[in-house]
Amino acid sequence: MANVKPLTPRNILFERLLAIIASVNLGLVLFNLSYIPCRDFYIRNFPKITQIYDPIKGIEPHRETENYLTTVDTLVEQVSQTGLQSPQVGKELEELRRLSNEMIDTNPFAAADKSGTLEKIKNRMRDRVGVKSSKQAFSIFWSQAYLSKRGWNQEFNFFNQKIRPLIITNYYRSIGENGEFLDKFWLIDLPFVILFGVELLARSFYIKRQYPSFSLLNAIFWRWYDLFLLLPFWQWLRIIPVAIRLDHARLLNLYPLRQQIHQGIVANFAEELTEIVVVRVINQVQGSIQRGELKHWLSQNDNLRSYIDINNINEVEAIGAILVRTIVYEVLPKIKPEVVALLHHNIDSALKQVPIYHNLQNFPGLEQMQSQLSEQVASQITTNLYNAVVSATEDPVGAKLSSQLVQRFSEALGTEMQKKHVLSEIQNLLVDFLEEIKLNYVQRLSQEDMWKVLEQTKQLRRQSAIQPVVEKGSAVLVHRERNS
Repeated sequence: MANVKPLTPRNILFERLLAIIASVNLGLVLFNLSYIPCRDFYIRNFPKITQIYDPIKGIEPHRETENYLTTVDTLVEQVSQTGLQSPQVGKELEELRRLSNEMIDTNPFAAADKSGTLEKIKNRMRDRVGVKSSKQAFSIFWSQAYLSKRGWNQEFNFFNQKIRPLIITNYYRSIGENGEFLDKFWLIDLPFVILFGVELLARSFYIKRQYPSFSLLNAIFWRWYDLFLLLPFWQWLRIIPVAIRLDHARLLNLYPLRQQIHQGIVANFAEELTEIVVVRVINQVQGSIQRGELKHWLSQNDNLRSYIDINNINEVEAIGAILVRTIVYEVLPKIKPEVVALLHHNIDSALKQVPIYHNLQNFPGLEQMQSQLSEQVASQITTNLYNAVVSATEDPVGAKLSSQLVQRFSEALGTEMQKKHVLSEIQNLLVDFLEEIKLNYVQRLSQEDMWKVLEQTKQLRRQSAIQPVVEKGSAVLVHRERNS
């Protein structure tokens, strides 16, 4: 994942310390990015966190919803002092009815993108009172008659459990001079950025000293992933350097993930590259045939052939000579019994077709003598033919005549194939044949599972790595046995 050197015991603690610091910084970044979406959860379960972190995000209580809750608290205090039916409580309830209508009309939740919270409040209040209008529901709820009928404590508990938590989540967020929401997280992030910036410069100078040909910019890009730790934007990308550092410090094992990524890249790249290579090679051959280079290849005139010879040897003739020697001296002696048996069978079959042979079979012993004679004839023919072939091969005159025969055959074949109708037909057939190969072979490549190919390659590598170890272990055991 990165160009890093193996750790030594002397610097492993330093690397782990920096990896832990980078992890802490990443945790703060992720917390900061998720704070606004998760603030409702924090304010319900961990209100101390919101008290500490709200000022960093420029968050303060919204005046309208804060005033609403303050009025409710004043109502509760007034009820406890003068009772629910007192004129002072009536005035507080009237104020709450006015504030409820104002909250519905102005929607103070919109600025914090929490209009859904207001809709939830309205729905709960309509369900509680049993009317379809949210304004009417608040008017009925904040009335002395309704609270007396339904019970003050019961209704107030409903408000505290179902309505107040939703109103508390609303807030006002300050906007800076740049038109963006105020965010002071950079004050927390700045020490980390300075630390990792100084570290990157120090490592870059060290790399430049190790590799004098490197410029400072090249040395910095050697640790390219650390640049993400310095960016004031896209801070979530810091997960890349943190993961690399944790893996390098041996606090996290990312080897399986790296292998999976590498295999995915290699599989896709290998499939496309193989298809491209195959198609290009076949296209080159097709182009050569269509340009008439087949005729030049068949021609014996060297001036017409733009062919590069690297060793002044006719490889086709050399290979032919090797094949002839192998056939004559190695193959023919081994297949001589089979050739004799075949000739014996053919001689017997030929004799049986002669009419006089059926009459001669009546004489005793003649059939056995005929069989022996056929076998001797077949053996003699095979031996003579083999000796003739060997003699022709070893005889300089015979070899020269054979070479002239092959050369004349090639010339005659080339001359006949250069005729327009023969050459044109061959070219067309070859081009079509190559096109079929290209279509069918490329299709098989696209259908072949490159993951299986990579898995087979890995198995071969493992086997090749294990084999020397096994052989070495066997050698050690043999050596020990001999010494014992």
